[in-house]
Amino acid sequence: MTLNKTNMYPILISSIVALGGLLFGYDTGVINGTQFYFSKYFELSASMKGCVVGSALLGCFSGAIIAGPLSRYFGRKYSLIIAALLFTLSAWGSGLPSFLPESVSLLVVFRLIGGLGIGIASMNAPTYIAEISPAAKRGKMVTLYQMAIVIGFFVVFLATYFIGSGNSESYNVNEGWRWMFWSELIPCLLFFLLLFIVPKSPRWLMLKGRVSEAKKVLYKIHHSETIANEIEEIEESIKEDHGIPLKTIFKKSVLPIILIGSIISGLQQFTGINAVLYYGADIFEKALGFGQEDVLAQQILLAGVNMAFTFLAMFTVDIWGRKPLVVAGSLGMLAGFLMLGISLMTNQVGIISLIGILTFVGSFAMSMGPVVWVILSEMFPNSIRSIAMSVAVAVQWAANYFVSQSFPMVVESKVNNNEFWNGSLPYFLFIAFIIVIIWFTKRYIPETKGRSLEKIEKIWEDKYGVFSK
Repeated sequence: MTLNKTNMYPILISSIVALGGLLFGYDTGVINGTQFYFSKYFELSASMKGCVVGSALLGCFSGAIIAGPLSRYFGRKYSLIIAALLFTLSAWGSGLPSFLPESVSLLVVFRLIGGLGIGIASMNAPTYIAEISPAAKRGKMVTLYQMAIVIGFFVVFLATYFIGSGNSESYNVNEGWRWMFWSELIPCLLFFLLLFIVPKSPRWLMLKGRVSEAKKVLYKIHHSETIANEIEEIEESIKEDHGIPLKTIFKKSVLPIILIGSIISGLQQFTGINAVLYYGADIFEKALGFGQEDVLAQQILLAGVNMAFTFLAMFTVDIWGRKPLVVAGSLGMLAGFLMLGISLMTNQVGIISLIGILTFVGSFAMSMGPVVWVILSEMFPNSIRSIAMSVAVAVQWAANYFVSQSFPMVVESKVNNNEFWNGSLPYFLFIAFIIVIIWFTKRYIPETKGRSLEKIEKIWEDKYGVFSK
């Protein structure tokens, strides 16, 4: 495809909105680089460490819940601006400036604020991108969001590595972790400022009856007189008032699509990806035998693999389709955790274990990472998209919180550390969920590549009677 003004504009605004994903990745990744040091500074127990790490996830859950009403009434654009402000406040406060009282409770408060921003952005950013993207390129453009997430992880690992590697451990314990948090202020402010040049979502404008504004945005995005057909399809999909959104989602005609979206969203977290990303330093140090001085370098390797395979997904999701990528990636994740799990069980930890983790991360990055966001952003009908997406994303953050809290407990349990499991139990539990993902995807997820959002709505209507009388 030749790049010109016609197709560069949607790429530009999608890239700006995708910065919400970069902050998602940066904010959740910074906890990995900092938790080793602030845990020593505050002398945290294992349970308290889990509380600090998990506090942002509670904020994410709450943010996802309120994101639906925010998005419906104020629009995707202004919801993202609110998220950018929350990101900025969290990044500044998490470093606990000298004039603030130093306490774990205050750190938790600022992590919760950041979580609110992530929850709001994680619903609105992919939704916005899907709503302004041409059908043939929507998978690639929504994948920009996941690409931004992994770039955020990669950049924050670089930032924490360079902030931490040039200083003594005692400096990092007392001051270094603060600068790791504060480094997020740069992308926060950039995201906030750039959002003001982003137009409102044309489908949200149509929902609000602002048809002339929607036509102007669509024409600017697609620069084509054929937008008349698109306008007609959007009007057809929202012409009936399906009731108060929160009541609508419990109707028998709508509930199946909400459940399917929520289940695939939650299963993304039960792959174990965030157990690896949040507690990667502990895994490399304890399970794989790396010294603490090597941990940050290993994290950069992990983030680099994550980014490379997300690029692969970006350039294949509109060619191969959603379902083949999910199934192929799930098989790769299964193989990766089998290598890691068996090497732990047999006490043969080494290069095979590292290859196993990298295989898992790469396979996730080409499948469940980006493709779930594509599926969620395009599967819900126009009239309930903001509320339904909010529910599905909230389920994902609830699952994320559960995994992040339970993973260290399972790792340290007597059962996991007996002679049989030898530290491998959590990875075999994740393998069981990956098998469920393969079955669920093949059974319940339709292939949607190349279809308009309104035509996808028709698939669900034919399959499950969504909104049928």
